[in-house]
Amino acid sequence: MKPFRLLLLAVAIAACQGTGGRPTPFSHNLEAGPTPWSYEPTGKPEGQFTFAIISDLNSGERDGVFEVAMEQVNLLRPEFILSVGDLVNGETSDPVELQKQYDGFDQRAARANAPLFHTGGNHDLTSQAMRDFWTKRYGRRYYHFIYQNVLFLVLDTEDYTDELREKINVARSEAIAILDGPHPEDFPSTAYYKMPERKTGKIEEEQNAYFEKVIAAHPEVRWTFLLMHKPVWKREGEGNLSRMEKALGDRKYTVINGHLHSYSHTERNGHDYITLGTTGGSQNPEDENAFAHQKGRSKNPCNH
Repeated sequence: MKPFRLLLLAVAIAACQGTGGRPTPFSHNLEAGPTPWSYEPTGKPEGQFTFAIISDLNSGERDGVFEVAMEQVNLLRPEFILSVGDLVNGETSDPVELQKQYDGFDQRAARANAPLFHTGGNHDLTSQAMRDFWTKRYGRRYYHFIYQNVLFLVLDTEDYTDELREKINVARSEAIAILDGPHPEDFPSTAYYKMPERKTGKIEEEQNAYFEKVIAAHPEVRWTFLLMHKPVWKREGEGNLSRMEKALGDRKYTVINGHLHSYSHTERNGHDYITLGTTGGSQNPEDENAFAHQKGRSKNPCNH
């Protein structure tokens, strides 16, 4: 049995100071409405803190893994937890079913003794109905916050024009029907399988402009973390991560994504780009980097 590995990062930094010399470790720009985090981390005046990162639960969730992960997170005592998407199975436009799925996720995530910051994946944000539900429940699909002078950028890699989003949603639904049918081996011949967005996602103009502005407004942070579901930095041509990479320049930053269900590390322009395995999603038993907590896999190990 392969060991269960949960990524925990420790960052040594100095706390930001607010008026009157009181520490103000957590800041953001959201003024009203729902927030994409469960509650605000309270922070400490010291300059060192830890945070945990969880990855995909879905594309074939394995029973019990996420629950054990929450128990192990509690032992690690991070200040907060970050996700990189695929929180629910999705694959529906029914608000009642989506409500049921997200209620189930939030109830299980609440077992952790730390706030959780949400990131949307393809299982969460593919269709317009799913995006609308996310916005109503969690607010922004992409956002930023600062914790003890470390900048966190949370991206939406399912960021498409309305026309392309509908095209992807239809193609994906057709492909999933094939995967769940009598001939799943036909999946590679589907239109969805051949779309570059299936693997890398995309970022449109509005989101790029938002993060360029955020990066420019915070030039003195100690470190920057970019959290996303799909490895949009692997996308060729327009809609990739190049504009944010250029805006970041030579500052210290780390990129972390999920989606591929297999751990990997890439050094790119002197920076770490980390792809996580899963925290409950399906695993390929032949992949030594598909870290698993327990044996077993879903009927369909293909990443969709």
